Amino acid sequence: MTEKSKPDDRNPIARRNFLLGAGTAVATAVNPGVAAQAQQPAAVPAAGSEPAAYLTLTETEVAFFTAAADTMIPADELTPSGSDCGIVTFVDRQLASAWGGGAKMYRNGPFRKAKPEYGYQLPLSPREFFAAGIKAANAWTRKAYGKEFDRLDTKQREEALKAIESGKAALVDFDGKEFFDQLLQLVMEGFFADPIYGGNKNKVSWKMIGFPGLPAVYANLIDEYRNKRYVAEPQSIADFS
Repeated sequence: MTEKSKPDDRNPIARRNFLLGAGTAVATAVNPGVAAQAQQPAAVPAAGSEPAAYLTLTETEVAFFTAAADTMIPADELTPSGSDCGIVTFVDRQLASAWGGGAKMYRNGPFRKAKPEYGYQLPLSPREFFAAGIKAANAWTRKAYGKEFDRLDTKQREEALKAIESGKAALVDFDGKEFFDQLLQLVMEGFFADPIYGGNKNKVSWKMIGFPGLPAVYANLIDEYRNKRYVAEPQSIADFS
């Protein structure tokens, strides 16, 4: 069996997981001076609908998250691409929320380089963190490839993300490993979260892994299907609203 951490064009799941190999350390220091200035949200048409403005993401950020999501989750026989699954919408809503603004996060310092178990140790809110990270990542890809990340071809995007993940990409005043970790986490959450939050459109990831959705809808069948595969149409929060 092909290891999930190694890319293999013959194994779609392995190709989707090749970025999971390293880079699990979090909470290292970053220069707050890199934080991008506030910009107006981008007005971008959603697939199959009239143009609608994103809540907080700029056009540059929408392009970056779209490219990153589609590189991590390419369209194949398992699911549509990450962006077609609604990941960018999920990210936009999360970063526009109280969480994105740093609610309930201690951000008064001092901010020291610390071990991952100490948690988030940065002065930036998640919204500021991703704005600064995208700015730093695009600056690096312009230097390394001559263009922004979203304009790279598929192979170059993979190379760029691997370089950022491993720390080989010299992002100016920004920790590339931490940025990759947080980016990967946000994309994964958008892909597997309940569709009510904007991602996992049409419950594609749940159908892919056989997750039935809300536990309450099949709790009475646990004994009947013990050690057996349970196949059912996934149910989300929205189905009970």
